[in-house]
Amino acid sequence: MRVIWKLGIAGGALFVLAQLIRPTIPAKPATAEIQAPPAVKQILNKSCYSCHSDERRLAWFDRIEPAYLIARHDILIARSHLNFSTLGSASPAEQRAKLFEAVNMIQLGAMPLPQFVALHPDARVSPEELAELKAYLAPWAHMPSLPIDNPKGGSATTRVSLSEVRPEPNALAFDPTFENWKLISTTDRGDNNTFRFILGNDVAVKAAQSGNISPWPDGTRFAKVAWQQELGEDGLIHPGKFVQVELMVKDARQYKATDGWGWGRWRGLDLKPYGKDAHFVTECTGCHMPVRGNDYVYTLPITSAHANREQVVNNAAASFPSSLPWQPLGWRPITMLVDPGMHATATLYGNDAAMQVLDRRVEPALAYPSGSVLALVTWAQRDDPHWFGGRIPDTPQRVEFVQISAGRGTDGYRVFEGRDLIETHPAAGDAAQRTSFILNLKPASLP
Repeated sequence: MRVIWKLGIAGGALFVLAQLIRPTIPAKPATAEIQAPPAVKQILNKSCYSCHSDERRLAWFDRIEPAYLIARHDILIARSHLNFSTLGSASPAEQRAKLFEAVNMIQLGAMPLPQFVALHPDARVSPEELAELKAYLAPWAHMPSLPIDNPKGGSATTRVSLSEVRPEPNALAFDPTFENWKLISTTDRGDNNTFRFILGNDVAVKAAQSGNISPWPDGTRFAKVAWQQELGEDGLIHPGKFVQVELMVKDARQYKATDGWGWGRWRGLDLKPYGKDAHFVTECTGCHMPVRGNDYVYTLPITSAHANREQVVNNAAASFPSSLPWQPLGWRPITMLVDPGMHATATLYGNDAAMQVLDRRVEPALAYPSGSVLALVTWAQRDDPHWFGGRIPDTPQRVEFVQISAGRGTDGYRVFEGRDLIETHPAAGDAAQRTSFILNLKPASLP
């Protein structure tokens, strides 16, 4: 009993000492607080400011060690990712992007942290409050602009040889073979008016086709290629200026410290590495944290393979009958477009013969060689369940094929439409118009 009594006294003394000796949590007035309507700011203030601001808000039980050290650690990490007390100094586009990311975290249940909400129930974001935030951001309220003519026909940024692109500061090397990878899915991003191709190497494609994606196997490589959206004179939205390419490389052992993935981003036609130092990776891992249950991958691959969990694969978009003359999902993509009035997205695919033109970078006009087959696949759109402000392909609505034969020009236009993609036979004039439209779609620009 005497030993237990002494240990109790010693423990109590250490507990008291711990309350007196502690590192501080810096606090100061906001210098550039985010500007938003009062209702929006009230939600952010209630649910986010405890960790994501320069204010110091601690419940009485947060002030007791060791809870204090845990709270301090979480607050400092949270501020480094997002600080509403200083976010107002960022560009409007960056502020908007941060808000979209925050809303997405809330939507997926990642923020506020579940353990924080358990102790601070007032921080919970109600469904009505989440709807208020989404309505304020209104990702589809603004259409992209018509492209601005460049009389010199050039770009302000010089292209760089893909073999000479510098690695990221975390030592992840650029992969110049990404342009030859197959399409995993596409995304129409209303939050920042961009289009995305999500491409995968052979390992990724094989995994998606077999459903072996929980987790994705080592050797998987993704390239997320982004373009600015441009509104065409035809009323459709097309890819415009190239923005960036992001890489994810799976190696569970090599990249154990960064969730099993190597991360990198290269921006502009000169493919400048994004990171200032190796710590940029925390942006990647932090952003992908809400989908850790999907091996940190946001994309739902278009595949007929089934998964044990919902919202992991996109089976609806892969529902093509075997009776089609070709199966274009195995081909490489050329470009994509969106019909905003019909809420439809389309991707133009080309077989190996057609892609020879792009591989040779024949400009400015395309002349698809004999043996080429183009396929324009149109899907209905649905909201991306993993990203608020994104839309992805849903059920196929139409598949159009244009085949090129030697000495005969276009050797027929065929179209398959409706729920079961049944072949229809349009009038000759309509077929010729659609053939011309498909042949003249401009490939999405690549560096």
